[in-house]
Amino acid sequence: MGVRRSSIVFATAFSAAALWAAGPGASLAGAPTTGTVSAGIQLQETVTLTNTRPGVCTNGFCDDRITACTSSSQCPPVVTTIQGPVLYQEPIPQGSGSCGSSTTAGMALVVWNDGKNTVIDYTTTGALAAVQLQGTVIASMTLTLVASSVPAGYTAPPTYVINSDESAFPVGEQSLALLTFSPTTPDQNCETVGVSSADINGVVGVGRAP
Repeated sequence: MGVRRSSIVFATAFSAAALWAAGPGASLAGAPTTGTVSAGIQLQETVTLTNTRPGVCTNGFCDDRITACTSSSQCPPVVTTIQGPVLYQEPIPQGSGSCGSSTTAGMALVVWNDGKNTVIDYTTTGALAAVQLQGTVIASMTLTLVASSVPAGYTAPPTYVINSDESAFPVGEQSLALLTFSPTTPDQNCETVGVSSADINGVVGVGRAP
């Protein structure tokens, strides 16, 4: 039985270890050479969590023990904050294609081995398991809060911004890669189940032509 090559529209997330190297015209002096690249996944970040509850009047004073009161309705809300971990969602890449070819577009986050970050705005074209990536370093990526990860009774910032702060790869640098991908689980295939997440491997160059 032949492979069914129906066209699909999909959202793909990936996370992988990658080797990144400076391209033509860029200097490797002081630049990191390895990192982890991801797109469309959830990241854990530590942020300020806020709990707000109604004020309570006790023995003629509100919770602050300064404000006089005769009922709790006269008391200001009590706000407490803590630092805690929650999840934020990276922008999910979008694409379309079939078993034979595909295209995607999105933003990828590189966390370098020196702890700094680079955000890449990219597009890909693929044939079977081979994928060509072209992209540009941009200033930042905005992630959205995963509401279910917030502890009960608390609120968290609705967005989290990650800036490109690796000086070796400034905004505007170009990137180019030849990558290979495979589904992260065997049940994902072009015949019955679209690929929603994948293992990505390859080498990406970042730099400018001389």
